[in-house]
Amino acid sequence: MFGIYLRRELSRRKKAALVVAMGLALGIALVITVDSVSAGMTQAQGKVLKSLYGLGTDMTVTKARSAPKAGGSQGPNFRFDARSSGEASQSSDRVMTQGGQALKSSLVGKVAAQKGVAAAVGALSLNVTKVDGSFTQGKATSSAGTQQRGGPGGGDGGGRPQVQGGGANFDVDSYSVAGVDVTHQTLGPLATVKITSGRTFTAAQTNAKAAVVSASYAKQKKYKAGSTFEISGTTYTVIGIATPDSGESTTDVYLPLKQAQSLGDAKDKVTTIYVKATDSQQISAVKKTIQGNVSGTTVTTSADLASTVSGSLSTASDLASSVGKWLSIAVLAAAFLVAALLTSSAVSRRVREFGTLKALGWPSRRVTRQVVGESMVNGLIGGGLGIALGLAAAYAVTAVSPTLTAQLGGTGGTGGPGGGPGGPGRQTAGNTLEIALSAPVSATTIALAVGLAVAGGLVAGAMGGWRASRMRPADALRSVS
Repeated sequence: MFGIYLRRELSRRKKAALVVAMGLALGIALVITVDSVSAGMTQAQGKVLKSLYGLGTDMTVTKARSAPKAGGSQGPNFRFDARSSGEASQSSDRVMTQGGQALKSSLVGKVAAQKGVAAAVGALSLNVTKVDGSFTQGKATSSAGTQQRGGPGGGDGGGRPQVQGGGANFDVDSYSVAGVDVTHQTLGPLATVKITSGRTFTAAQTNAKAAVVSASYAKQKKYKAGSTFEISGTTYTVIGIATPDSGESTTDVYLPLKQAQSLGDAKDKVTTIYVKATDSQQISAVKKTIQGNVSGTTVTTSADLASTVSGSLSTASDLASSVGKWLSIAVLAAAFLVAALLTSSAVSRRVREFGTLKALGWPSRRVTRQVVGESMVNGLIGGGLGIALGLAAAYAVTAVSPTLTAQLGGTGGTGGPGGGPGGPGRQTAGNTLEIALSAPVSATTIALAVGLAVAGGLVAGAMGGWRASRMRPADALRSVS
C-alpha cells in the first residue's frame, strides 16, 4: 500500500515534488561547493606552511637579529682594485647570512635532546650578491682658444681640460644559498624537493665542493648536471637539479653545510634549526619546553605562521568560513521551510483521502508514516540532484583554478632557507606566492549532503505528518461537495 500511494502521489504532484526537491538540491549544492572550496583553501594554506619548513618538520628554532651597532655596516659593500687598464673586467661576491641571527651549531644537539623532540637538523641561509662588470677610463681633452669666463682676472684662460667618455657598467645578480646537513636530508631544506636530474649529496660529501640547484635557477643560468660555477673564488660542480614537490622554491642553490659556513664566514653556525616532534599532538608542549630550556631563541610552529598568511588566499578563506557558511545555513533553512510548507499544503489538499483512510481503519501513525515516507523520497531526490550540482560546481572551480596570492609576514626571523618559503605556486616578489585553487570533495562532504537530504525530508514529513495525523474521518465527509 505504501508503494502504491507513493508512486501515485509523486506522479500526481510532479510540480510540487520537483519544487521541494530543487529547493533542497540548491541548498545542498551550495553546502558542497562552500565546503569543497574551504577544503581547497585549507589545503593550499597547508602546502604553503609545509613547504616553508620541509616534510616532517613540526617547528623551527631561530633567533631574531639584533639591532646593528651605531657606525656599523648597514648593508653590502664592494671593493675593487684600481687598475690602469682602460677596460678591466672586475667581479666581486658579497655573501651574507639571512633568516635570523646565527646560532651555534651545538644548539642543534641541545634542541634534539629536549623532551618530545624526535630529530633536529641545522641549516644555514645565505644570500649571495654578485657584482660583475668593468670600469672604462675617460679621455681628457682641451679646447684651446675658447673663451673661458670666470677665470683668473676675468681674461681668456685658454682651454680647460675636460674628461669625455668613461664610466662603469656592472651587472648585479642576487640568489639564495642553503647550507644543508647532508647526513640528514629527510628533514630540512631538501625535504620538500626531489632530484629530477643528476643526484643528491651522499653522506660522505659533508665538505664537498658540490651543489644542487633548483630547476628554475638552473633554467635561468642554463646549468645542468656537471656544470660549474664560482662563489667568492671557489668553484662548485652541479651534481643535481632539484624540483620542489609543488611549485617553486625560493632557495636557488643547496650546498653542504660546512661549505656554506665557510662562504658565509660562519664557522659552526646555523640560522635555522628544523625540529620534528615525536607526537604531532604535543607540538605546543614541545615548543614550550624548547623555549624554556634554550634561551634567546624563537620557536615557530605552523599554527604560528598561519596567522601571518595574508593576501587573497586569506581573504577568500575568511569569506568561505564566515559568509559562505552562514549563507549555506540560510539557504538550507529556507529550503527546509519551503519543503515543510509545501508538504503541509499538499496534506491540506488531501483531506478527503486521509479522512477516508482513517475511516477505513488506518491509525494516525500509519498516515504519518505515509506522509513522512513521501517526504523522505522527495528529500533523497533533492539530495541526489544537490550532490550532482555540487560536484559540478566543485569540478568547475578546479578546472578554472583561480589564482590566489599568499603573503607570509615576518615572524621574527623565521622562515625557510632563502628567507622565505619555498611553497607551492610561483614566487612573485619577496614572500608573495601565487596558488592555484582547487575544490576537492571528500567522502565526508558527500555523507553530509546525504544527511542534509534526509534531514530535509524528515523536517518536511514531520510537519505534514503532524497535520495529517490531526485529521478526522468527519473532515472527509465535510469536504464532499
